[in-house]
Amino acid sequence: MSGDILSKSDLEGLKLVKRGKVRDVYEVEDKLLIVATDRMSAFDVVMDDPIPDKGKILTGISVFWFNQLESVVENHIISTELNEYPQACRPHQEQLKGRSMLVKKAKPLRVECIVRGYLSGSGWAEYQSEGTICGIPLPQGLVESEKLPEPIFTPSTKAEQGIHDENISFERTIEILGKETADKIKDLSLRIYEFGRDLAAQKGIIIADTKFEFGFEGDRLILIDEVLTPDSSRFWPTDTYVAGGPQKSFDKQFLRDYLSSLDWPKEPPPPRLPQDIIEKTREKYLEALERLTGHGLKE
Repeated sequence: MSGDILSKSDLEGLKLVKRGKVRDVYEVEDKLLIVATDRMSAFDVVMDDPIPDKGKILTGISVFWFNQLESVVENHIISTELNEYPQACRPHQEQLKGRSMLVKKAKPLRVECIVRGYLSGSGWAEYQSEGTICGIPLPQGLVESEKLPEPIFTPSTKAEQGIHDENISFERTIEILGKETADKIKDLSLRIYEFGRDLAAQKGIIIADTKFEFGFEGDRLILIDEVLTPDSSRFWPTDTYVAGGPQKSFDKQFLRDYLSSLDWPKEPPPPRLPQDIIEKTREKYLEALERLTGHGLKE
């Protein structure tokens, strides 16, 4: 299997602000530099085995969506062109090529914005026992993977690495953020999801659910982090979709299913990943990129 691997960036001379599960964030002048590595997380645990080119694939998909969504919401991107980065970034072009974004500094909200359009994952488990998703009542008689009558906004707290996010009510979101900001992120999240869902459908992909992050740049609310990627969303192929059970996917569900088949307690240390699981995961992410953008990895 060919592919470029960057498990951990090392940009000497730049100030490291944060290493997330996947992204390393550096401060450059009054901006941030986000580097998408090939680290893979599942169940909030970072695997020891990276997925080749994953960071480049995620960056390519995010940049595609940020551009498509410019009419809907302002985002944090300043540039993805290395020759437009500050001088201090120049020695690190090999690490940055194809997997980095120079972005505006924003103060992230303490809430993650989840939109569900289909009944799957933890939402399906809750619906089976309670008839609700995140406390929101749903019609009786729905089946797994069924399209919901309309997309629903189900926010969660933003937990530290290694700790599971916790679903919260919209009332709790208002308590955390204030009514004006809570109303705005709910409206924006639903609009972004519906825009993305409709565009992806034209390219043979169902976006079943997804997660967004917003932040304030001054007094302006902008879309940050990543958007509508296989890491943050469930992507299903339209041509094999049948409600009533699990779906084939172009996302990390394939890896989650493999890990769930093991005798592993879903906490560190992670199991090693077989080569065929690594390759298949990469193929799924790459297919999502190719279907959405019409091209593969750019050299």
